[in-house]
Amino acid sequence: MEGKIRIGITQGDINGVGWEVALKSFENPTMLELCTPIIYGSPKVATYHRKTMDIQTPFSIINSAAEAAEDAVNIVACDFDEAKVEFAKTDAEAGKAAWSAIQLALNEYREGLTDVLVMAPVNELSLKQAEIDYPGLANLVQAELGEPDDVALSMLVKDDLRVALATENVPMKEVASTLTKDLIKDKIAVFNQSLKVDFGISAPRIAVLSLNPGACLNDAAGLEEQEIIKPALEELIAEKIICYGPYSVDALMETSNYAHFDGIFAMYYDQGMGLFKALSMNSGVKFVTGLSVICTTPVHGVEYELAGKGLADESSLRNAIYLGIDVLRNRNREEEALANPLRKQYYDKRDDSDKLKQMAEPEEETL
Repeated sequence: MEGKIRIGITQGDINGVGWEVALKSFENPTMLELCTPIIYGSPKVATYHRKTMDIQTPFSIINSAAEAAEDAVNIVACDFDEAKVEFAKTDAEAGKAAWSAIQLALNEYREGLTDVLVMAPVNELSLKQAEIDYPGLANLVQAELGEPDDVALSMLVKDDLRVALATENVPMKEVASTLTKDLIKDKIAVFNQSLKVDFGISAPRIAVLSLNPGACLNDAAGLEEQEIIKPALEELIAEKIICYGPYSVDALMETSNYAHFDGIFAMYYDQGMGLFKALSMNSGVKFVTGLSVICTTPVHGVEYELAGKGLADESSLRNAIYLGIDVLRNRNREEEALANPLRKQYYDKRDDSDKLKQMAEPEEETL
């Protein structure tokens, strides 16, 4: 990888706080020492947000990430550039503008023009009004940039707190029927690998949450723990993955037991997000792992209650940028280590020299 890391950032919902937190994140020019930001969206909308909230971040308008200047905030103009900003309004035009930015960012990543994707929050109702079928971030990125055998996994991250979600964008009434032993095994395996490679934890310890109340101490509450979750964990343990549970949320939170684990695996969105936000508030990051692409997004939504007021906190988007950079560096280090492994070494005890010798590859026999 040559030059600074290129971060592709989408504008998100133009009636929300996406532009505000993006511009604020680079108001301090020292951020440009870490990466080259390339924001996909409308320069007109960016100018309007910057002026309305008196943000001092300068930017340059370019046609493609290929033209990006390393020491500047670059904006790649999207095709959909005529949308009108109406703060805090759910609107089909805003949905179209957000979708246009996402599609352009995905295309330019596919062309190798950016290294990491950071998605500003979108309003799913605005996308629906625009008749856009939005499957959720993890499913979208997997469909657009993943390989057939990839298993995308959403992870919520704040410092040493990491919460993965077994299911996402699934109605509550369908969660139990969606969960299978294979799904749980596949996603915990992805979680374990991500903790190793993306976060540099050599032997991750994973706490697995239950589906039913009280970790199903009462069989009348449900049988998923006995029939699905525990068998999955037993097979994972046999495969040398360190996982424990299933725990109820209150048992895991009691006396800060969660702090003994490197990751927490939740069965459904509200279970994981509720636990995560109780501990991290709004400064955490959602990270899509299990794919070759690195994609992050702020954990908060469009925050219409703050839109246009200059009060939005940019720390979650900034942390999304930091996490993307860290994961990319960790993956590059892992790739370099695997590409140049140390040669096997041994002591030859058949002689008195007791010298450390290296195992050479056997020479090919000649006929």
